[in-house]
Amino acid sequence: MNDLLTMASAAAPLAGGWGVHGLWMRRRLSAARRDPLSGLWTRAPFERRAARLLARHHAAVVLVDLDGFKPLNDTFGHAAGDEAIRVTAASLNIALAEQSGAIVARLGGDEFAAVVPLEEPFTLPWLLNDLHGALTTPFTYRGRTLRVGASVGACLTAELPSRSLPLALRRADEAMYTAKRDGGGWCLAHGPDLTHTSRAGRRSGRPGTGGREAA
Repeated sequence: MNDLLTMASAAAPLAGGWGVHGLWMRRRLSAARRDPLSGLWTRAPFERRAARLLARHHAAVVLVDLDGFKPLNDTFGHAAGDEAIRVTAASLNIALAEQSGAIVARLGGDEFAAVVPLEEPFTLPWLLNDLHGALTTPFTYRGRTLRVGASVGACLTAELPSRSLPLALRRADEAMYTAKRDGGGWCLAHGPDLTHTSRAGRRSGRPGTGGREAA
């Protein structure tokens, strides 16, 4: 009996140690899935979650690339660049807060992505307009007012041949670079190629805004 008690008392710290180790490992794994600067998903977990979402639902796939980030970084230092990344992440989360099930990630550097389930896809241009406005709002850093631009590209998986995340990301990427070539703003790609796009710095039909449709 004494031997059994001795063995049990010896095993208890080991069990406790494994419990602590397991908790530590889970925290490490969770941290690895999140970008430490922005708090957003990193690329790999984003792609897994986005692929699962698209297997069940159509959605909008959105890519964001900041404009003027390197000059800001070079002029005001890396800490200012880090703050711009944090502000961008917060702006994305706030702008998409009402979109239930949205998945937002920092893909690396100054590039971000989101997959957004939309009950009413026709509202996407207005969402992109509001998102672009939020991303380009000036922010304060050490008493200075700073600002970065943003080029936003998007597509709807309902307009693609399949709900393929790689295909949707390519289409959104093409649209984003179209917006960047136009000097920023947003671009919505229609269909499987870029023959029909909606491009605007700001969405037409709203007070104080202007935009254009391009084919």
